[in-house]
Amino acid sequence: MRQPRPDRFGFRSSAIAAAAGLFACLAAAGCQSGSSEGDGGVPAGTAGTTGAGAAGTNGAAGKGGGGGSTGAAGTDGTAGTNGTAGTNGTAGTNGTAGTNGAAGTNGAAGTNGAAGTNGAAGKGGNGGTAGVAGTNGAAGRGGDSGSGGSTGAAGTGAAGTTGAGGASCTTPPAASALLGWASVSGMGVTTTTGGGSATPQTVTSESALASAVGGTGAAVIYVKGVLGSGKIKVGSNKTIVGLCGAEIHGNLTLGGSSNVIIRNVKIVGYGGGNCALDPDYDSSVGCSSGNDAVTVNAASHHIWFDHCDISDGTDGNLDITNGSDFVTVSWTKFHYTPRTDNNGNDSTGAEGHRFSNLIGAADGLAIDVGHLNVTWHHDWWADNVNQRMPRSRAGKIHLFNNLFTAAGDSYCTNAGDGTHLLVESNVYNGVKAPLQPDSDGDMLAKNNVFTNTSGTTTANGTGFSPTYSYTADAASAS
Repeated sequence: MRQPRPDRFGFRSSAIAAAAGLFACLAAAGCQSGSSEGDGGVPAGTAGTTGAGAAGTNGAAGKGGGGGSTGAAGTDGTAGTNGTAGTNGTAGTNGTAGTNGAAGTNGAAGTNGAAGTNGAAGKGGNGGTAGVAGTNGAAGRGGDSGSGGSTGAAGTGAAGTTGAGGASCTTPPAASALLGWASVSGMGVTTTTGGGSATPQTVTSESALASAVGGTGAAVIYVKGVLGSGKIKVGSNKTIVGLCGAEIHGNLTLGGSSNVIIRNVKIVGYGGGNCALDPDYDSSVGCSSGNDAVTVNAASHHIWFDHCDISDGTDGNLDITNGSDFVTVSWTKFHYTPRTDNNGNDSTGAEGHRFSNLIGAADGLAIDVGHLNVTWHHDWWADNVNQRMPRSRAGKIHLFNNLFTAAGDSYCTNAGDGTHLLVESNVYNGVKAPLQPDSDGDMLAKNNVFTNTSGTTTANGTGFSPTYSYTADAASAS
């Protein structure tokens, strides 16, 4: 039960014992790219191996950016016919002409010996009749924080595309298999494909992301780095994928959007430890006046969140309301930084309004009838979540193979007004009130495991029978 790829987070035979390893990458900041997919965040490894580089007879190029006493001019330091200047191979400070001749004008590092972005040519990179950089001396692409330049030393061969931890910062892992409601045809969409085969574009700022995800045109957007806080409105037909420990801060809103995939990214709301950090916080109301980390509303449909880490929403972490439908949330972790909510007429005090996932904004809304169908599978409700894991109204809600370890909670899984829940093969460990089958809702619970819990663990409603194919793994406390 380790996180990388679709079999990770698996609750096959050791759902509790391996819980820490299960979502280790998510807790560390990543999802699929080592996190939710095994990237392990931004690599900290040294640059890729510097090539030996077939040193010239008398004047070999210096090591990719260190001082190069080894590159002193040879005694026959006439210009070498093969020593064409490298594009970044500036002459070394000690590469003076040999005894019998000034250094050749082209006697610097070879054309393939480009220095890494911070790795200037070594001191001995001048003179020498054959002082061409070795063809196998390329820096590893992922050696971003390695010694001898942020991307390495000279040379083009032996390129290492990954840094420590095996994290690629250019190509994300392949997506998981789509299961659940997001795979079902309805509302004019056959299934959820996101941006499809559109050419990926990489963004590194909040403003660039906001621009890339707008509108309805098909787009695949790679997010790289930790983006500044902001409110991002996501249009239809988009795939948003995190690279190398990517983080989006603030709020993502899908309002009236359809056919959207968001995966492999950490999403952090404004309310980390203090709801007043949210620009929309109203102290006369309390934390509920602020933004969710992710909002799905206004009849958005065919939405898939996969291998994400979502935390610290001021109101909720991921709320699905107002007639939205055909949603799948898979392989995703929900959690909070500790906080309280002591101000306003909607104050929740020590509970801190750490209410993770709301389905349906209120009872009896006409827009919700026949909608709000959501699948949650292989998700983890973790540190400091107080309730709503999820809190449900109106729809057909399916939870299977999820993990609940939010110690100190008020309750976990609720079936509210007009909803039908199928809750199967989940693990509840160390939590209160695992199941809350309200009188106005319906819940069928089967094959779940409860360890060190208190409160209700049974629900014998009728639930519903999913129309999509899936296989629930057996849950086990061992």
